[in-house]
Amino acid sequence: MLKKLCFLVFTLLFASKLIAQPVPGKLADKPIFIVGATLHLGNGEVINGGVIGLALGKITYVGTGAEIRIDGEKSTIIEAAGKHVYPGFIAPNSILGLSEVESVRATRDYMETGASNANVRALVAYNTDSKVIPTVRSNGILLTQLAPQGGVISGRSSVVQLDAWNWEDAAVSADEGLYVNWPSMRIVDAWWAPSVEEQEKNTGEQLKAIESFFSEAKAYCELSNPALNLKLEALRPVFEGKTRVYVRVSQAKGMVSAVNFFKQYKLKPILVGAEEAGFITDFLKTEGISLLLEQTHRLPAHRGDAVDAPYTLPATLLSAGIPFGLMVDGFWQIRNLPFHAGTLAGYGLTKAQALQTITLNTARILGIDKNYGSLEAGKSATLFISAGDALDMRTCILEAAFIDGRKIDLNNKQKELYKRFSDKYEAEKL
Repeated sequence: MLKKLCFLVFTLLFASKLIAQPVPGKLADKPIFIVGATLHLGNGEVINGGVIGLALGKITYVGTGAEIRIDGEKSTIIEAAGKHVYPGFIAPNSILGLSEVESVRATRDYMETGASNANVRALVAYNTDSKVIPTVRSNGILLTQLAPQGGVISGRSSVVQLDAWNWEDAAVSADEGLYVNWPSMRIVDAWWAPSVEEQEKNTGEQLKAIESFFSEAKAYCELSNPALNLKLEALRPVFEGKTRVYVRVSQAKGMVSAVNFFKQYKLKPILVGAEEAGFITDFLKTEGISLLLEQTHRLPAHRGDAVDAPYTLPATLLSAGIPFGLMVDGFWQIRNLPFHAGTLAGYGLTKAQALQTITLNTARILGIDKNYGSLEAGKSATLFISAGDALDMRTCILEAAFIDGRKIDLNNKQKELYKRFSDKYEAEKL
């Protein structure tokens, strides 16, 4: 009995160690200088053999190092010759930390019941102990935008950094946006689809619901002392221009409809998905609309489209002067975000331009570019060192990463499992 009890205790201790969550990092007690690396600034510039300095959570220096003197006794020097330094990648429109196991309902906390949930805050549901988070940041994704889903008005999004004890510590930009799901305006002609009349009726009802909600909220916010209504109150910062509006919409007709709708409230929505954006570039440019573009690794939107249409769309938007960032749906899937961006380098964008789609471009769209998105003095020291090109899955091997100047633990569940079973099979060879 005693042997069985000891074995059980040992097993539990081993299992807890195997799946232990990495502890959030701490600020270094002296300045850090990364020297000799290729610095990919995220703003289109690249410095070969550069030097970047970090102190008190901020970037203090970026350059060749010719004009500074580094005191090796008072600083920590990281030799990084032949390696690459990047700003932390940013993943918008994600449910990372809001979902753990897709097949288990109890672990999914990204969707509320009902059609209008403007008062819902994704931030307070964020689980910093998610085992998925460490696997994502192992590919350089150090910030994400938590975006609720479901209904017509999904709720409020927030931007978080991925090394924190709780959601309060994680918040970078709390409740920075409101997510709206625009109804599909495409008529599906298939045996299994509802009739044309029913589809048009459903679309009309959803549009009417959006119009009614915003109209009621506008009237509510114009009252001097209204009876508190949390759903309507949530739109006050939207009308005041303090909160962005993100609209999930794919079709060109829907994009035009959404932009024209919000124009009456003097708002410029950020269009999320935007698969057919290439059809209305002139309209988007004229209206000054920004996009969070659907992932590139997908099938074309239409049967007659070129097979590489999703890959060439970003180059079309770039040449038209339309600001856009890149996204990947889901939560664990976003670890492949840099490789989606890397694909663009073969379809009309340079490597530096492709990098911007997941760094500075996205930071500007989310309103966090003052502190994140590029390697510049005065910005947050949120960056990582890669053994090779971080946009290539073969060479994206992180050797160190910092979030707000704190060196983070790059271990994760997948690495632990790999080590566990590789050790097993190595031992069997002996």
